[in-house]
Amino acid sequence: MHSPTIHGIDTHAHIFHPDLPMVANRRYEPAYEARLTDWLAYQDGAGLSHGVLIQPSFLGTDNSAIEAALQAHPDRLRGIAVVPPEVSTDELDRLTALGFVGARLNLVGRDIEGYGSSLWQDFFARLAERRWQVEIQRNFDDLAEIIPVIADAGVTVMIDHFGLPQGGIDPTEPRHSAVLEMLKTRPNLWIKLSAPYRSGLTPDLAAEAFHHLREACGGNGRFVWGSDWPHTQHESTATYADQVAWLSWLIPDPAERTQILRDNPTTIFRFA
Repeated sequence: MHSPTIHGIDTHAHIFHPDLPMVANRRYEPAYEARLTDWLAYQDGAGLSHGVLIQPSFLGTDNSAIEAALQAHPDRLRGIAVVPPEVSTDELDRLTALGFVGARLNLVGRDIEGYGSSLWQDFFARLAERRWQVEIQRNFDDLAEIIPVIADAGVTVMIDHFGLPQGGIDPTEPRHSAVLEMLKTRPNLWIKLSAPYRSGLTPDLAAEAFHHLREACGGNGRFVWGSDWPHTQHESTATYADQVAWLSWLIPDPAERTQILRDNPTTIFRFA
């Protein structure tokens, strides 16, 4: 069977149902269903052909909803799982065969762990062997403290949501300049252009942040885009159409936008 032609990839969306078992001490609990069919319809309407499902933190390590989606659409979809660092090699291989290509570390509101420990370093090395990425969600101010020890293990790191630079990126702020310097010197760091509303980024602040990030990365080669559908906790102000239109405003050149929507994610999420 031939895979459908790739026109564009939405690299960040969630599916869930309120009746699914949720982890204790969760920061958020949805009272509605985010259906796979709805997200696929939004993709179709935007002229996109493929997508990446991200395990939401409130479902913990039960990745079964994404597993079912990957089994139903093996050519169209990829997944980012939440797994503990002690996950077995057999389980990683099983998830890889299903179409998972990364592990998520949602560190918002959590203590920073000792990622240099043998447990975590072995975990990152096993992910790198399988060409998985580590997807990180954490405030921009803390990224320079977290990322180097992970990236040094040889694994690709995807920084979510612009890196969550609350109120924008200030190159004169030492913690911000440290992140920008990391992007200059570490080619295994990627940026996801998604959810500017999670950082309070106005259009002008988002454009300024993108300018600083692109300058640090030396071009567009390490950027992808995600809708962040269904925009949890921002459902009343964000829509899928708005996020698609925002990307066109941020990157008006069609060739550059195609690189970020199609070429870059095809490689990093292993659609090719």
